Amino acid sequence: MAQRRMFSKKVTDTDTFLDMPLSTQALYFHLNMHADDDGFIDNTKTIQRMIGSSDDDRKLLVAKQFILPFENGVVVIKDWRVHNYIRKDTYNQTMYPNELEQLQINDSGQYERQDFAAYTERPRAVDETLTQVRLGKDRLGKDSKDILSGSDEPDHVPYKEIVDYLNEKTGSKYRSSGSKTKSLIKARTNEGFNLDDFKTVIEKKAKEWSGTNMEKYLRPETLFGTKFEGYLNEKQSANQKQIGYGKQKHQGIVPKFLQGKV
Repeated sequence: MAQRRMFSKKVTDTDTFLDMPLSTQALYFHLNMHADDDGFIDNTKTIQRMIGSSDDDRKLLVAKQFILPFENGVVVIKDWRVHNYIRKDTYNQTMYPNELEQLQINDSGQYERQDFAAYTERPRAVDETLTQVRLGKDRLGKDSKDILSGSDEPDHVPYKEIVDYLNEKTGSKYRSSGSKTKSLIKARTNEGFNLDDFKTVIEKKAKEWSGTNMEKYLRPETLFGTKFEGYLNEKQSANQKQIGYGKQKHQGIVPKFLQGKV
């Protein structure tokens, strides 16, 4: 796990955050410091006891949607990807992939639940420039580009080339201008992945899933989501390379002494 954590002042300088009690603010900072590389924390109560915080502080963070809770007691920092950029070579995937699958990243870089319509969102815009406070280093006010596609900064992400390659390999007609598709591609490029990585994932999964009941998942939401790195590093078995995953093997040659008896 990367040990360095950052905080965006666009989150911690808001009235919504600063109006909370200092004990609640302190709990938020400590939860961020103890989160894994995907923003998950599984020892919230331990951290509360460690800093003398109360359950009311945790409940307030949930009510204000600074953290998102799960039924198993794990919580995730909603603005984790606004605060932090974890380099690909230091990133360790969370121990809670099932919970991660329940989340998606909105256009502002915030986590939201896949069934977000059932939850009340806290309207809190994230500007094109995110001022970062890097803990443990003598660096304050470091700017970071926002992932919004409408930013004034030049965006050199090859959206069209990636989506065109997907359409070519799968016979689909996805649009590279879709906001959801662009946000997924942008999130992966922010993690350090490049065009060749996207092409590798597309080619691997197209070869593996085409002609199977998994073919319907050859789409941007699945391929470019949080499992992207796993797909990229998957090792194909010799059997998959020869006949394709889930495809039926060719029927063997019928011996001469059985011919005419079937």
